[in-house]
Amino acid sequence: MIIKIATIILLSYCLGSISGAYYTTKWMIGKDIRKLGSGNAGARNAGRQLGKKGFIYTLLIDIAKVMLALSITTIVFPKNEIILLISAFFLLVGHNWPAYLGFKGGMGVVVFLASTLFMVPQAIAVLAICMGISYLLVRNFTIAGLISMATIPVTAWVLKENYYAIGLLILFIIVVIPHIKRK
Repeated sequence: MIIKIATIILLSYCLGSISGAYYTTKWMIGKDIRKLGSGNAGARNAGRQLGKKGFIYTLLIDIAKVMLALSITTIVFPKNEIILLISAFFLLVGHNWPAYLGFKGGMGVVVFLASTLFMVPQAIAVLAICMGISYLLVRNFTIAGLISMATIPVTAWVLKENYYAIGLLILFIIVVIPHIKRK
């Protein structure tokens, strides 16, 4: 069992480390996304530098790595919420701090949202409604997004998905910290 858990952790970190923004930018324009724009290896910076196509490619790669890792985790450990959350945690760590990129990756928003979609899909619907309302009120995409993402653990809790609520709260905090540090 310990070897299986260690394998899931390693697999999750390695898949998380596959940077959609980094590879899409290298492929499309031959440059390192971390040296462009905000310097962040994330979908939003890729979109700013590469346009809609680069943004979509980045999203697809980052969503695919999450779905693959969490699907494998579910196959190896069926109905084990704790191991699934551990996998999501290491996906996020790999995405934000990929060893092969000198521990300088993205901020984890797409990984967090894709993990939520996998575990508590209803929370994405609540997030979307909140995002629309928040953006109308604050007129700032980042602030509206962070406010909306805060509904995810709350929605999981209301749905009585208590392990997911706690785990997603931890993941949310990991996503929020780099955004606060940048301000």
